[in-house]
Amino acid sequence: MGMRLEAVTAGSAPLTMVVQDFMTNGHDICHGGFVFTLADSAFAYACNSYNQNALAQHYAVSFLLPVKAGETLTAVAREINKSGRSGIYDIRVTRENGETVAEFRGHSRTVKGTHLPAQD
Repeated sequence: MGMRLEAVTAGSAPLTMVVQDFMTNGHDICHGGFVFTLADSAFAYACNSYNQNALAQHYAVSFLLPVKAGETLTAVAREINKSGRSGIYDIRVTRENGETVAEFRGHSRTVKGTHLPAQD
């Protein structure tokens, strides 16, 4: 699919993706599932950035503008709140000219385990 992770910092992660022809639907626009997958991936990197296993607990997405094949999308995750085992993240998906094409809000929940061995 060709998503590219640009960076990961505590609670934030931007990803980019070029929309391919196979990602379009019968209306000749990008299928919402691909836009969702890009946003969800940015969410996953952001909420797992503290070396604690985190899973999606709830999410909602609003599609605002259609996207055509050949366009580059960027999803930027931003931590809104992290308290105890719960987190809230907003992910904005934009096209190259900065127009917002989708907004995603994800609620995370940490579970047992880490991605990397804990350092003493």
